[in-house]
Amino acid sequence: MAVPKQKQSHARTAQRRAQHKISAPTYNACPQCHSPRLPHRVCPVCGSYKGREVVSADVRDETL
Repeated sequence: MAVPKQKQSHARTAQRRAQHKISAPTYNACPQCHSPRLPHRVCPVCGSYKGREVVSADVRDETL
């Protein structure tokens, strides 16, 4: 089993952990209504996904 020969310094550990940051979510424009939405998700405004209406208008109004 591999074991480190020496302890890593605090600076080296902090430099490695500096890359573990969270990124902002990416948004795409909906092809039907052009409102921003998350990729690979149903549009919350028009309810369409891949050119088809997946969620009907009456179901969206009940959930809001």
